Order: sequence, then structure tokens, then C-alpha cells
Amino acid sequence: MNILALDLGTSSVRGLVLDADATPRPGALARRKVHLTTGEDGTGTLDGPTYLAGLLECLDELAAGGHLRDIELVATSAQWHSVLPLGGDGEPLGPVLTWLDTRPAPLPGARGPVDPEAFHRRTGAWWHRCYWSVRLPWLRERVGAPVGRFVGLVEYVLGVLLDEVPMSMSMASGTGLLDLRRLEWDIEAGELAGVRPEDLPTLAPRGWHGRLRAEHARRWPQLAEARWAAPVGDGAASNVGSGCVDPTRAAVTVGTSAAVRLIQPVPAGTDLPPLPDEVWRYRVDHEHVVTGAAYSSGGNLYAWAARTLRLPQGAALEAGLARADRSPHVWANSRFGGDRPPGIAPAGSGELRGLSFSTSAVDLLAGLMTGLCRLVADDLALLESAVEGPTEVVLGGGAMAASAWWRGAFTDALAPRTVRHQRNPEVGATGAVLVATGRIAEAPHLVGIGRTDEPSAPNTVGGGPPR
Repeated sequence: MNILALDLGTSSVRGLVLDADATPRPGALARRKVHLTTGEDGTGTLDGPTYLAGLLECLDELAAGGHLRDIELVATSAQWHSVLPLGGDGEPLGPVLTWLDTRPAPLPGARGPVDPEAFHRRTGAWWHRCYWSVRLPWLRERVGAPVGRFVGLVEYVLGVLLDEVPMSMSMASGTGLLDLRRLEWDIEAGELAGVRPEDLPTLAPRGWHGRLRAEHARRWPQLAEARWAAPVGDGAASNVGSGCVDPTRAAVTVGTSAAVRLIQPVPAGTDLPPLPDEVWRYRVDHEHVVTGAAYSSGGNLYAWAARTLRLPQGAALEAGLARADRSPHVWANSRFGGDRPPGIAPAGSGELRGLSFSTSAVDLLAGLMTGLCRLVADDLALLESAVEGPTEVVLGGGAMAASAWWRGAFTDALAPRTVRHQRNPEVGATGAVLVATGRIAEAPHLVGIGRTDEPSAPNTVGGGPPR
């Protein structure tokens, strides 16, 4: 059996084919870059139709390469928190608001939850600009036309492709409107958003699968009989793909953005574990929750520095970083893109201090990278306070794969914990496949993931010698 995995990210949209063991098939990958519109006012948007066109091109490329043969299942990893207003005809009334957009704010006179602590425990979220409780009223005021319904990016994209597209529990939890225990739309959260439960997307039942619309089955006949699984939030999928599926192991993922998360088994209807005030909680599926903290800055820090500071490239940059102090004299506040919840700092909150005439461009980059390491270490300690910590840590994501120095800086910041590196560059797609096939518990032992369990080199990264 072959499985098609779609990864609907912020910087790219990808399609790849994996085998039954969730191992990527060689060469069976198509990718399109995504243009994210950003601005000094906190704008962070995508164009929905353009994004959809990129995905269709990926599918066409895979089909042309003969990679869509024997596909029985399609799994999807998608960015959390996005929202898109649609008109009565189902067409977008504006761009997709992504997690990076910091503009939404409560309307004048609006009041938040009656009991904020209880609201946080139920939904895992806050009354915050990142969630639909604030985003939907704000969007209604700006759209200038009657809104037929609101959807996330993945519901919009799959809504074009499939016969029906309910919202998965994982994606619904990222809206901040879901009761995480009861797996129903939370009444108070809906009132804050100005919607009734019947106005929100239908929630996907356990075991839901979709099918391609007839016109798309004609375009890709190889997918005509494939089952489409309910999408998984990108953070949850990355944890599973990193082999971090229980409270003994946390994932630190650095791609465009960054996050630290851990997964716990919590079947629907059972009491939720304690939740520290400063961290969020969402659903992986009907059986698991994921708890963590996220940051708007990650690999985009590296990209900004490379573009702005004219850094050396490749081996020359790694050599320069190797000479840099892991506790650099440059202090950096890495919140260039503002805060993710529960913080409220706006975009443009980054800072650099401790500069001197001897400070080099590489020193600035080292300060930015270690600044993020400190944020992650502090939030991991919060996560561990609610479980029987300390945890082992697995580093993953494209930015981690690109920089041995950054992996080492994380190892130092997270000491004395055991720190390992997941080398699989497609942890999101891999995780989505494992969730879709009901094999979350097997994640640490599958090919390409079991390497994180190797006992021979604790507290190392990239397979190098102990530090």
C-alpha cells in the first residue's frame, strides 16, 4: 500500500508518497513555495486560490512522475489557526489569515470569558487574537460583505477537492472554540466568536474518510478510490513524526516558526490532565492531546539574518558559528513576529543588545539563535511541571537539519536532559500518516524514527560524539 501525504505549510505546500511503514518513497516529492504577505502592521496572510493552485500542481507533478499508483490513503498535515471568510457562493471574501497575523483584536466593548481559567482548561486556548473567538468578529468588521461561513485553509482546499469536508478534531481544537474533553463546540467560545454551534463546520466523527469529487477523480484517476483521512494539525503531526508520543519525550521543532510540545493519551470524554497557565493544549485525534508553547520566530530568524546581515554561506558560516561563544555577549529578543498565545507583544518586538564595534554578523546570528533556545528551555520546564519529568528531547525540523551549531546550542540550553536529533526532514507528513493509520504508539519504533531511541549517544545531536 502507498500513502499520499499532503503537508499544507506556511512557507510551502508539499505532496509526497510514503510506503505502508511511513517511509518516503525515493523521488516521490513535489513542492511549491508559498508567498506569505507580511507587513509592519502585523499582517500575515496567504491567497487561498493561489495556495490551492500550488497543491494541484503538486498532484499533477506526482501523477506525471507515475508516483500516484496504488495510493489507498491520503493523509494531511495542515497549519493550525488559519481562518478564511467565504461568501454564500463558497468563494473567498479575502485572504487567509494565518497564525502569523497579529492584527486581530477584540472589538470595542467586547468582554472575554466569564472565568478565564475555566475557559483555558476547557478549550486549551485563551481569548486571544490567534483564535477564532477574536478573529471572527474582527474579520466580520473588515470584510465589508455578508459572510456565509468561516473555514480554515485546509477545509477550503479540501472542500474544493472532496465530496464533503467536516472539520477534524485536531483542526477544530486549533480554533480555540472546541471543548477538548467533550469534543463539541464550546458554547461560551462560540458566543465570544459571535457564532452558534450550527454556524460552525460540522465536526468529523471518529474514523471519517472522504472521497475525491468526480471531476477531480477524472483528473487523477489513480486517486479515485483513495480514502482521505481527517487532517492533523501540523504541530501534532510533527510530534508524532518525531517519535514523541508520550509524556516522557518532548519535541522541539524549528521550521519557519518553532515550538516545544508533548503528547498525552487522553481519550474523548475523560478528564484532562493539569494545564499550566502559560501553555496551550489542542487535540491530535480522538485519543490524544498535545500540550506546548509556540513562537513566531524560528528558521525565519536565520533567513532574516542571512538576507540582512550578508552572512557567509554553507561551511563558512558553520565555521564562523563554531568560533562563536554558545553564551554570546549579544542578547537577543527573538520575537520579531510578535508573540504567539498567550503573549500579546505585537510584530516588531525583536531586540538586540550588547553590541560593540567588535560584534560581527555571525555574533548577531548566534545571539538570535540562542535567544530562541532560552525561550524553549523555559517553556519546557513548564510542561514538565505538569508531568512526571524531566523529559527526553528530540530536535527536528528543517532549521535543525540545516545547522549543527543550532542543534548544539539547544543541547546546551536543555542540559542535563538527553537531547537527540530526528533526521527525517518530513516529520509532519510522516506523523500525519501514522495518525491516519492509527499507529501513533508505534511511532518511536518505525524506520527513520527509531534512531531517536539509540542509546549509544545520549545528549548528542546529529549523531556526533558526546559533548
